[in-house]
Amino acid sequence: MAKKKQKKPLLSPAVKMGMIALLVPIAITVYVLAFFAWKELQTLPIFEKLAQQKAIEEIQQNFDIKIPEQYIPIYIAAEEKYGVPWTLLAAHHRIETRFSSMKSLVSPAGAEGHMQFMPCTFVGWKHPTCSGLGKGEIAKSELMNPAAIQKYGGYGVDANGDGVADPYDIEDAVYSAANYLSKYGAAKGDVKRAVFNYNHSDEYVENVLHYYKLYNNYHDELKAAVLINTEH
Repeated sequence: MAKKKQKKPLLSPAVKMGMIALLVPIAITVYVLAFFAWKELQTLPIFEKLAQQKAIEEIQQNFDIKIPEQYIPIYIAAEEKYGVPWTLLAAHHRIETRFSSMKSLVSPAGAEGHMQFMPCTFVGWKHPTCSGLGKGEIAKSELMNPAAIQKYGGYGVDANGDGVADPYDIEDAVYSAANYLSKYGAAKGDVKRAVFNYNHSDEYVENVLHYYKLYNNYHDELKAAVLINTEH
């Protein structure tokens, strides 16, 4: 029986080695180009935003209730205007209405809005109906009137310039709280006294300061991440 002739390889070992030697640098070049292309893509706004969002989420895991991201720029803007730490404003918001997540923004005592102002504190204790706890008999149109607030010495603020100082508007409410806390020393570092004046309760002060200190641990990181995310 005749032996079958073995087919010669299409490529000789020398040619194979030559091709490998040629392909290796090409593969390395492609890898390097792909690596730098990926790095360049990561600098695009969408990738920066994703990275910042991840950083925010990691920080928020340290809190029992996440600070709503849309409120943080408002706290920061109020801090810039009144000198009250934004983390203190966030702590008050957390304690007062659980970041406005409560069903009613009116307390049994009559405190109103996102940051729970008594009407007389908001419009001013010089109002003729103000006494006792400060509920007063104040019409909404008067309560939210910047001119009336100025007249009666209140702390309400028209933060967004719409001509109304509304405790149910988040910007107005936060700015009003910052205004109040600033007047009682928070802007000068006397945070404890300012918080006590906001609500004359040692337990209240303890609770607000607890969250203030907790949020302060991430003051700069959370501020930077949220602002970058907002800009994009």
